[in-house]
Amino acid sequence: MDDGRGSAMLYYLLDQTRDWLDDHKVYWVFSILDQLTFRALAASALAFLIVVMAGRPVISWLRRKKIGDTGLTDAAALERHTASKANTPTMGGVLIVVAIAGSVLLLADITNMYVVMGLVVLLWLAGVGIADDWLKLTSASRRTAGAASRQGLYAWEKFVFQVGLGLIIGYFTYSKGDTPELAHDLAHAVTLPLQAVYVRSAEKGLIVNPDLIYLSRPLFILVTVLMIAGMSNAVNIADGMDGLAAGATTVVSIGLVVLTYIAGWQAAAQYLKVPYIAQSDELLVMGAAIGGACLGFLWWNCSPAQVFMGDTGSLSLGGVIAYIALVIRQEALLLVMCGVFLAEIASVIMQVGWFKYTRIRTGTGRRIFKTAPLHHHLHLSGWTEQQIVARFWILSCILVVVALAMVKVR
Repeated sequence: MDDGRGSAMLYYLLDQTRDWLDDHKVYWVFSILDQLTFRALAASALAFLIVVMAGRPVISWLRRKKIGDTGLTDAAALERHTASKANTPTMGGVLIVVAIAGSVLLLADITNMYVVMGLVVLLWLAGVGIADDWLKLTSASRRTAGAASRQGLYAWEKFVFQVGLGLIIGYFTYSKGDTPELAHDLAHAVTLPLQAVYVRSAEKGLIVNPDLIYLSRPLFILVTVLMIAGMSNAVNIADGMDGLAAGATTVVSIGLVVLTYIAGWQAAAQYLKVPYIAQSDELLVMGAAIGGACLGFLWWNCSPAQVFMGDTGSLSLGGVIAYIALVIRQEALLLVMCGVFLAEIASVIMQVGWFKYTRIRTGTGRRIFKTAPLHHHLHLSGWTEQQIVARFWILSCILVVVALAMVKVR
């Protein structure tokens, strides 16, 4: 693993004062900033503290601006359940985004291209989310006599921004991986569960598995677009109950931190037979910051929620965890860990698809679920909100354990 020396803001300050600190016999106090693992833990703690400490004033500001959730849904029965959430402040995802970005800028190597692109993903999707949230939540104040007001971004507008981001990130991530230090081009390899990336040869010892499949640039970009767009929408759809999305993302981020640690440490990657991706280790700081920020957000978002993350938080979180998985070539394991999110988006796709199909065939649209997404269906089926959230957290924990176990079984 890299020794952690780079151009993190704090490390830069340490580097500039290193001689002075050494002369005064206090360098040992600050030398821990040279260690990447410490910076990752510090980023997690810092992101947590930023969200917890800034939460109250931000929530108060959102309330003063009347940036709240209307509590309206497309099902009358569900609307009665969610009536108590009316006017709860939303767009609290700005807390998460600021905490992650601030921690990464302060503690990660900001000259590392993987880190820079991760920040681009985070801020780009946060911008899309802010625009969507703002249009939804200020529609009443912008309504003029007899004129309707936009209820957020159109679906095609969000999709255009997500695809555009995926194209850009896919192109530059592929180019970053196309470097001499990445032997056998593992940064472009397809990593399947249970498949060994390294195998032993009687003549050469440990070698890269000759049966690996490598993505061309167009295919890599396509996978990037699908992952970023799909995962950002999946987390967005799951963000419908107090603590659900934030808690599940916290659990997933822990698994992602473990996978990133392995991918950035050549000895560990080869031992566990997963791709070693040079310079990806700095994403450990970003992954840890995601976990800390989401855990801090739970302080304010646990039931009864004092604030919701809105599209600002959910779109950016989904996109950035997809990006990290793409870099370390563990998209398949991320899909396993994010099984709860995938079930949520699948329920919406199934509901809409079946309704349209039956309406065309029979003239009357039919539904598979009482309403979608899945957590609302379970709510109408008699589960309490706390039961749904807790059980989805439990399922996320199990899925993360399963995904990490699959790393060892190869």
